[in-house]
Amino acid sequence: MDTTVTPVDHANPIATLPPSFRWGVATSAYQIEGAVAEGGRTRSIWDTFCEVPDAIDKGDTGEIACDHYHRMPQDVALIRDLGVDLYRFSVAWPRVQPRGQGPVNPEGIGFYDRLTDELLAGGVEPWVTLYHWDLPQELEDAGGWPNRDTAYRFADYSMMVFDALQDRIKTWTTLNEPWCSAMLGYAYGAHAPGRRDFAASMRAVHHLLLGHGLATERMRAASDGRHEFGITLNMGVSTPQTDSAADRDAARRSDALGTRIYLDPLVRGRYPADLVDDLARWGVTLPVEDGDLEVIRTPLDVLGVNYYFSETVSGVDEDGNDTDPDGLPVSRVIPTGRPLTAMGWEIVPEGFTQLLVRLHNDYGLPIYVTENGSAFDDVPDETGYVDDEDRVSYFDSHIGAVALARQQGADIRGYFAWSLMDNFEWAYGYDKRFGIVRVDYDTQERTPKRSAYWYRDTIRSLRG
Repeated sequence: MDTTVTPVDHANPIATLPPSFRWGVATSAYQIEGAVAEGGRTRSIWDTFCEVPDAIDKGDTGEIACDHYHRMPQDVALIRDLGVDLYRFSVAWPRVQPRGQGPVNPEGIGFYDRLTDELLAGGVEPWVTLYHWDLPQELEDAGGWPNRDTAYRFADYSMMVFDALQDRIKTWTTLNEPWCSAMLGYAYGAHAPGRRDFAASMRAVHHLLLGHGLATERMRAASDGRHEFGITLNMGVSTPQTDSAADRDAARRSDALGTRIYLDPLVRGRYPADLVDDLARWGVTLPVEDGDLEVIRTPLDVLGVNYYFSETVSGVDEDGNDTDPDGLPVSRVIPTGRPLTAMGWEIVPEGFTQLLVRLHNDYGLPIYVTENGSAFDDVPDETGYVDDEDRVSYFDSHIGAVALARQQGADIRGYFAWSLMDNFEWAYGYDKRFGIVRVDYDTQERTPKRSAYWYRDTIRSLRG
């Protein structure tokens, strides 16, 4: 197969990214590690959710996943060969602190200790995410994220990891996509733990943010000053279908529940007034106690942004009603005819630029794109190689969108491709593939796709 890829076109906005711009790839623990009952690891909410009939496509589980727990050195070699600066990985809470209580598990933290050393030996800087959705099942049994105590347990766990790895890891992010944890997990039932309780999801939002603040305060207090601390949020742009009051209000609500509910307390120390009013009308309150917002507002050094798509929304249903049968306001996604990924998500790179510029203007934080990528229906050849030109096109347009945002003043310092390899894609099981490296789940063979070579060569070209 031909792995030579044409260097970046200097008429392309990507060519304006400076040599100081940093490049990485990303994964998460439950999606790749496997070994769910090895090394003292106990069950997470995802182990339990995978046993729920029809919860996961084809009944798939993360029991083996990509077997990264046993193949870590091989996977680090893949990362090194891509020529990236950074590798973003998450730590499995039930591996490091079984059952979410008690002392650190030496075998569990030992895995991440070895991973960190392996990365550094290969010239790749580790970037930690402390929570990527794998809550210990015992903590969910005690109430999960809607329970305030979980925030304090998270801070304790975070310090266990920080104490073990802070001598070699500079950048620490607390949570990955708290919107998904709160909304998909507690409101919509699509992700673990599979609950459908909107009021509980709003309690989860607040306690996730509180846990972030508590952990960040404690890590910063223990830091020698050379560490950076942040959080990763998934966001997009919601555009009203028309200029009608109903459509504009649907876009406002989407922005309030998807972006401002997190960034306003994180940066400004308050929840959006319009959202608080909405929640009051719906009979829901956020469980804010004295001092919480000051803790949540603890300074951020970096904002991680995960972007996959933007949406056009309407505030009326197909029959023109602006409320649903429960009396709640309608918010309906309107297809616009754009190309779709295999996830059914419209490809909207200009929304990425718009989002990044808005985040810079409204919140003023240094930004890293901590996830961006796409699933497509990959077709491997007889060697396992995938000529994924559709994924290359997605990366090209979206990294270009990042460059355009930088040209408009946004302080964006790096980009992580999602993901390093095909993996367990949550409720979709192994049906959806985001990787730039193909994984044959029968043999665990790894094969770089065309997109991996494109990414490698783009980085090389920009470095001269």
